[in-house]
Amino acid sequence: MLDYKLLEALATVIETGGFERAGLTLGLSQSAVSQRIKLLEARLGQPVLVRHPSLKATAAGQQLLNHVQQVQLLERDLRHTLPALTNNRTRLRIALNADSLATWWAQAIGDFCQRENLLLDLVIEDQDIGLRRMREGDVAACLCSSDQPVAGARCTGLGRMQYRALARPDYIGRHFPDSGDLAAFRQAPAIVFGPHDQLQHRFLASQGYHGQFPFHLCPSSEGFVRLARAGIGYGMIPDHQGQEWLASGDLADLAPGVSVDVDLYWHYWRHGGDFMERLTQTLVQQASSLLAVGR
Repeated sequence: MLDYKLLEALATVIETGGFERAGLTLGLSQSAVSQRIKLLEARLGQPVLVRHPSLKATAAGQQLLNHVQQVQLLERDLRHTLPALTNNRTRLRIALNADSLATWWAQAIGDFCQRENLLLDLVIEDQDIGLRRMREGDVAACLCSSDQPVAGARCTGLGRMQYRALARPDYIGRHFPDSGDLAAFRQAPAIVFGPHDQLQHRFLASQGYHGQFPFHLCPSSEGFVRLARAGIGYGMIPDHQGQEWLASGDLADLAPGVSVDVDLYWHYWRHGGDFMERLTQTLVQQASSLLAVGR
């Protein structure tokens, strides 16, 4: 029989990123948390954590984390049918992309959180790599651009986000005076969300440009738009954010009629119980009005 106090210690260490922070979360000393991890490793006969150069779960630890996530969801369903067991809130750890969080996500899930007494623990990852968190057992669900579910999980398409290359009109006039001049991309600074962000590359490829380009890195969805409005670069901005600034004239479309579409998929553990099915149904329903749906 698994000792869930030990598994809770493992999950909390990974979620908080350290033994001291895990102790604060669990109301234990750092030493007590360390002892629980050592006991878990002794019982398992192998390490569950890699401590250097950075703290992360081993392959065995990842399997245990996956199990913990699923057990927590099953317990949530049990509390739903037998409320006398506990009145504790459910905390759900989800990986999602920053643009969804900055635009449609809150509206889609807000009523559900209030109705289900749900607390969110959101992990921001680029939509192209967020699924890695789920494979590692760090999250119970993931919103990302991959349609390939991990073993033991389900995948549901929600819709797509559309991005356009936007910049201030004077920036476009300064850096792109001649429409169709591909050489301008070699000199005009772009804004890129992070090192894994491929939206800019996809846009440039659609224009026929495949070379190097200067860029600012900005890992903030709101900051990204602010930089574009400040005139320091052009960037791929979702229609949910860009329409207001296009209408006001603060931003203009660098390539009118051209968009880069990102399909979004919701991944969740197959054994997450009725709670995850209700959440998934809510997201599918909300996405039908908040996102561009279909292919």
